[in-house]
Amino acid sequence: MTQKKDTLALLLALGITAGIVGIGVRLFFPIPPSPIDATNGDLTKRLSYGEKSLVPTVMNPEKKQGISAFATGNYVKAIQHFQKSLEIYANDPEALIYLNNAKIGQKAVTLAVSFPIGTDVNASQELLRGVAQAQTEVNAQGGINGASLKILIANDDEDKTIAKKLGEEFVKNPEILGVIGHSASDTTLNVAKNVYQPQGLPMISPISTSVELSELGNYIFRTVPSDSFAGTALANYALKSLKKQKVAIFYDSQSNYSKSLKTVFSTALLGNGGEVVTEIDFAVPNFNAVDALKQSKSLGAEVLMLAMNTDKSNEALLVIKANQRIMALLAGDEAYKPEILQIGGDDAAGMVIAIPWHVLAHKDNPFVKEAARLWKTTNINWRTAMAYDAAIAFATAMKQNTTRESIQSALANPNFVAQGASAPIRFLPSGDRNQPIQLVMVKPGKRSGYQYDFIPIANP
Repeated sequence: MTQKKDTLALLLALGITAGIVGIGVRLFFPIPPSPIDATNGDLTKRLSYGEKSLVPTVMNPEKKQGISAFATGNYVKAIQHFQKSLEIYANDPEALIYLNNAKIGQKAVTLAVSFPIGTDVNASQELLRGVAQAQTEVNAQGGINGASLKILIANDDEDKTIAKKLGEEFVKNPEILGVIGHSASDTTLNVAKNVYQPQGLPMISPISTSVELSELGNYIFRTVPSDSFAGTALANYALKSLKKQKVAIFYDSQSNYSKSLKTVFSTALLGNGGEVVTEIDFAVPNFNAVDALKQSKSLGAEVLMLAMNTDKSNEALLVIKANQRIMALLAGDEAYKPEILQIGGDDAAGMVIAIPWHVLAHKDNPFVKEAARLWKTTNINWRTAMAYDAAIAFATAMKQNTTRESIQSALANPNFVAQGASAPIRFLPSGDRNQPIQLVMVKPGKRSGYQYDFIPIANP
């Protein structure tokens, strides 16, 4: 078969698989409405304490009535309906946050959370679960010096312009004492640099890993370890565990996260005797996975490191399928997705991914047990854990004083510590989380329902 036919067959196979997956996804998670144009100045449709749903994929009559009651100020009725909604569908963090907000009296402290609900509803739900769990625990324990924790949910659609406008709204609202967000490093960097740092609003990102975030200023923090941890851990795994030195790196030149992970990995690999034989850009026009793999192999590559991001998931899956487990596969946390297990399947077996946290490494932890009780599942995601830690860090800092300046001062204090999902939360002077990376491998398993699971492995 010719090279052109090889590529066509691969694309067709992946397209058919993705189509089947897409049908299944739409049955359970309907496509959300088109993003709202932020240029019209009406950001209220993107913000909610409980008066509207921002997560249209999870709705039932009880939740709808709860939202209507909340919007009219009938909080007693809203509480009743939100409670019934959670009995119907427990795994709904938006409903739990709205329930918690409806229970709050006059005394409250407020945090805003901003995630790409309109464009990545599943990841946003995972993040919201962490915030909702932390809010529930904080308020059940008497709040923060007697004040309940209130959460404003925002949908930024992973759009830099929209996120920046939302950030400016947060700054102007004196009730908002801090922000948990955003998601992709490019979006977070833009808002942090242009809004939060210069205007003095503390931000904690639970998911953005770019090393550039470390340099933006003293109001910027994160509970997820930076790419400096992940890239180094992956390079060490290639050299020490795989005992391979020659690596081909696939990355997206349009993504700050992807470039950040690539740079750290390359530096760590080269510094310890390894070699980057080629760097292949997912973003080039007419990217061809078969050609890229042939080029990598001709240059002696033994390992493929996929610095993929959300936008390049399909390209990365093409590489995984075309590779057919010939060369070892490594990747950053953006590869921790159901598609890798479901579509990658046998071809993804043995792939090693660097993530901040995995539930199987902390099965007996109180956070895990409470999360399983709340969400009626044991498949707790690392995004949930990191978002929980961000909310807990804010709640701990606010116990000293509830001004933006005092919260920043508390978080930046070298003696600051808060008990996170599985480990104490401490920040380095850069605002980075001081926590090791967890490596996981794609192995046969039944937890995911796709015949393969992400299983923790020991770091080299």
